[in-house]
Amino acid sequence: MVDAISAGGLANKRYTWFSKFFYNLGEKMISSGPLEDRLAIRELVDSYNDAVMRMDGEAWANNWRDDATWELPGAGPITGKENFFPMWQQAMSAFSFVGFFASAGPMTIDGDKAHATWYQQEFLHQKDGGKRNVTGQYEDDYVKVDGRWYFQKRVYDVLNSEETNG
Repeated sequence: MVDAISAGGLANKRYTWFSKFFYNLGEKMISSGPLEDRLAIRELVDSYNDAVMRMDGEAWANNWRDDATWELPGAGPITGKENFFPMWQQAMSAFSFVGFFASAGPMTIDGDKAHATWYQQEFLHQKDGGKRNVTGQYEDDYVKVDGRWYFQKRVYDVLNSEETNG
């Protein structure tokens, strides 16, 4: 069997472990399912993050199914967008700036359902002058309805948090 690096003409060129990993495509990908669906879910997460950064509640809420569940540390699972959306609005009202950035973990598509892990970097500037930098992890379940992906469940866990006073 010819490895992908040799077949791609890279055998005599210097390459890193990174390039070797990505040229050896058949074995080590962390996600599975149709690329079109994986891209659509990435765009859903990007839309969510954009809404958070712009503090746009309507755009944020449009990413969720009405019967979705949002689970946060200390709050437990809250089911129903009408129940958790006011919590989000109240939390966001405390910030003058939010930087919200996601890095993808594994994603698995199974028909009209999917699951993914995301690692989140948050830079939170509170109106009272305090600042928090948070690294978190989302475990998400998605559902595809009429060709569009939505959050069905998001479970958030804080991995690290650092605060400074203003």
